[in-house]
Amino acid sequence: MSTKWISVLLLLQLSCYFSSGRCGKVLVWPVDYSHWINIKTILDELAQRGHEVTVLKPSVSVLLDSNKSLGIKFEIFPTSISKDEYEMVFTEELMNFVLELPKYPFWKYFSKLQEMSMEESDFSENICRDAVLNKTLVTKLKESRFDVILADALCPCGELLAELLEVPFLYTHRVFPGYTYEKYSGGLLFPPSYVPVIMSQLTDKMTFMERVKNMLYVLYFDFWFQTFNEKKWDRFYSEVLGRPTKLTELMGKADMWLIRTYWDVEFPRPLLPNVEFIGGLHCRPAKPLPKEMEDFVQSSGEEGVVVFSLGSMISNLPEERANVIASALARLPQKVLWRFNGKKPDTLGPNTQLYKWIPQNDLLGHPKTKAFVTHGGSNGIYEAIHHGIPMVGIPLFGEQPDNIAHMTAKGAAVRVDWKTMSSTNLLSALKAVINNPFYKENAMRLSRIHHDQPMKPLDRAVFWIEYVMRHKGAKHLRVAAHDLTWRWKTLCRALEKREWWCFPWGP
Repeated sequence: MSTKWISVLLLLQLSCYFSSGRCGKVLVWPVDYSHWINIKTILDELAQRGHEVTVLKPSVSVLLDSNKSLGIKFEIFPTSISKDEYEMVFTEELMNFVLELPKYPFWKYFSKLQEMSMEESDFSENICRDAVLNKTLVTKLKESRFDVILADALCPCGELLAELLEVPFLYTHRVFPGYTYEKYSGGLLFPPSYVPVIMSQLTDKMTFMERVKNMLYVLYFDFWFQTFNEKKWDRFYSEVLGRPTKLTELMGKADMWLIRTYWDVEFPRPLLPNVEFIGGLHCRPAKPLPKEMEDFVQSSGEEGVVVFSLGSMISNLPEERANVIASALARLPQKVLWRFNGKKPDTLGPNTQLYKWIPQNDLLGHPKTKAFVTHGGSNGIYEAIHHGIPMVGIPLFGEQPDNIAHMTAKGAAVRVDWKTMSSTNLLSALKAVINNPFYKENAMRLSRIHHDQPMKPLDRAVFWIEYVMRHKGAKHLRVAAHDLTWRWKTLCRALEKREWWCFPWGP
C-alpha cells in the first residue's frame, strides 16, 4: 500500500478517536457472490469511519478479494473443500437448479428443492467447521476482542462465533424460504391472511383461493421444508459448545436483523424494533461510462438502450435459450448491452453488444436507458428502482420470482417465463415496458418512494451496527417471545392458529 493511503487510514483512525464516537472492531462472517457485493458496501463505509473491519475468508472464496478492499483486513482460513468443489456449487449445481427444477411438477419441485438445500447445508457446515475447529484461528479471534460480529444469515456460523467469542452480533439478510427463520428465530410476525409467503409469488391482495394457497405454503414451510439440516447443525453446535444447543436458539440471540429490502418492494406488514430495512444501500449516482461503451450508447440516438443482465452468478446460458433471447433483442430498435459470457448466439443482431462485465448501476442511471432485463435479484431490482427504470423480469431461482411478482403488482415490470419464453414473448414484454408510459411512471413512483427516506439505507445500516457496539448489544429491543418456554410457545402458536383456519374468509 502506498504511503498516501497509509496516511489516509491513519487519519481516519485518529479522527474517530477524537470524535464524539468510538471506533470499534468488527468481525464479519460473509457469503460470497452477490451477497458479498452488498455487505462490502457496509464494510467500506465502516472502514471509512475509522472502524477496524476483519473479514473471515475461506481460502476457496471467489469474490472476497483483499486486493480490492482498502481498509478491510482479511483473516484467511484453510478449508477441507477444494476450490473446484466450491465453484461447482455456485456454477454447475446452480445451473442445474435453474434448468432442471422448472421441468418438475409442483410436488416434485419442492422435494428436489429440499434435497438441494440439504446439500448446500452440508457444504456450509463444512466451511463453518473448518473455521470454528481451527484452534489457532479461534484463539487469535478471542485475543482480538471484537466489539460486534456482522453475519450474513443465509449461511450459519456467525451466531456460533458470537457465542464462542462472547460478542453481540447482527444479521444482514434478505429472506429465508417461507420466512421460517425470520419467524422462529427473529420473532417476526407474518399473518397469512394478508402477508404472502415468500416463494408463493402472491401479493397482499389475495382472493379466497389464493389465501388457501398461501396457507398451504405456510404449513409446508413450517412443518416440512428446511433451509438447513437442523438436526445436523444442532449436533454440530452442541459438540462445539459442549452443551445441548439448537441452531434456531443461537440465531434467536441476534441483536438486530438488517434486512435488504424496503417498502418500495415489500407489501406492508408488521415489524419489530430490532428489525431494520436497508434495501438499496449499495445504489449510487451513475458515474461516466467507459469511452467505448458510452460511444455505443450514444449511437442509439432517440431510441435509447436496453440493459440485459442475469446477475453475477449466471453469465452463461444454454445455446437454445441464448438464441431465443438474441433473436428477440435483434428485433428491437434500441441498442442492447448484454452481460453474457458464453458462445456468441447465431441469432445475435448488430444492435446488441456482448460484455463479460457491465457497470450495471452506471448504465441504469444513464439518461438513454429505457428498460432493464433482469433475473430479479435484489441488487439489480434496487438499482433499477433507484434510477426509475422499468423492468422485464426473467426470474430463475430463490426469491427472484417473488421480487418480480412484487414489481409486476406495483406496475413497474412485466414477467416472462424462463422455461416457456419465446422470442415473441420477450419482444412483446420489452415493447410494453419501453413504449407504454404506465411502466415508466410506476418505476419513477417507486424511485421517489425509495429516495424519500429520513436516513439513507447505508447510513441506517451503519448506525445500527455502531449502536450495538455502543450499547454492547441491543437486547432491550428484542421481544419477550424469545424468552418463553417451549410449552408457552407451543400454546401461543396453537392460539395463533385460530387465524390460520379462519383467514381464507378475509380479515
